[in-house]
Amino acid sequence: MTRRPIRIQGNGRPLLDIFSAGRAGTQSRLHFSRAHIEQIARTVRRTPEVMVKVTGGGTSSGSVSAHFAYISRHGELEIETDEGERISEEAQKEFLEDWHLELTAGQYRAGRDGKLDARKAKLVHKIVLSMPAPTPPEKVLAAARNFAREKFALQHRYAMVLHTDRPHPHVHMVVKAEGEHGRRLHIDKEMLREWREDFARMMREQGIAANATPRVTRGRSKGTTKDPMYRAQRRGASTALRHQVTSVARELKETGTVRDPSRKKLLETRKAVVDGWIRAADILDRQGEVSLAGDVRYFAKHLPPVLTDRERMAAAILNHLDRRRAALPAEKMRAAEYDTTR
Repeated sequence: MTRRPIRIQGNGRPLLDIFSAGRAGTQSRLHFSRAHIEQIARTVRRTPEVMVKVTGGGTSSGSVSAHFAYISRHGELEIETDEGERISEEAQKEFLEDWHLELTAGQYRAGRDGKLDARKAKLVHKIVLSMPAPTPPEKVLAAARNFAREKFALQHRYAMVLHTDRPHPHVHMVVKAEGEHGRRLHIDKEMLREWREDFARMMREQGIAANATPRVTRGRSKGTTKDPMYRAQRRGASTALRHQVTSVARELKETGTVRDPSRKKLLETRKAVVDGWIRAADILDRQGEVSLAGDVRYFAKHLPPVLTDRERMAAAILNHLDRRRAALPAEKMRAAEYDTTR
């Protein structure tokens, strides 16, 4: 018998809800608290954004063990446990045995569409917490410790390790999906939003300027690439990406431009965002925050251009061809253009 998933409750609605600010409402809503004003200031003044990402979860004790080996760089890095201990590669096996993953009551679920084959559920959640360079790595680790204690202590077993091999310091965290009392942790979009806001707050408590706002609020239409797709792109093995590039290159060659049906929706969203920021500036003016209101209007006026994935890809192709055109003789350039559309 499986256990019902549980969602750890957070603080409710987003702190900065620019869409609501853009709509008319009662006078009680047309007022920003000090926390709202501080968040608006961080956003329009481009305070670095935190990143909290769930990258998957193992469905077998073997895959969980392999992930521990990966994040510890096969023993080069020590893993920090929820009890504050640091374990080497030799101690990882014993540590995972103490999690009793093979006895997890909720690790099997009924098959889809009436099928008899059971589906394996996640035994762990793999989470990454990150800050842009040049954030001090020790500050990221300290905030990650506080985050883990607040979210999971006495509820879900966890372990973490700090990575500094890339410009942005980041912490890999592994959280046992089934809690100490048999309730499973379910992570959804709302929870991730709350986690980002909480992690940003914990970074600020470490003396680091950090912010957490929705991408669309900042005028960013490009989402993160799904992890398997990202890895395939890095290996040059993404057939989906290759098909997209070929399609865009062919359309550019034939028509000189690209069309994307999703552009209309993006433009509607952008209009709602801009309206929200202008409305927020008006509210700030009435509250005496004249300087910040000016920053908000400037921010709204200079949001990044609206581009769909296909338009972004087309721009990249054209830039690439321009660079090659400057470096190659005409005959070779024509051959290169033909090759990109094959």
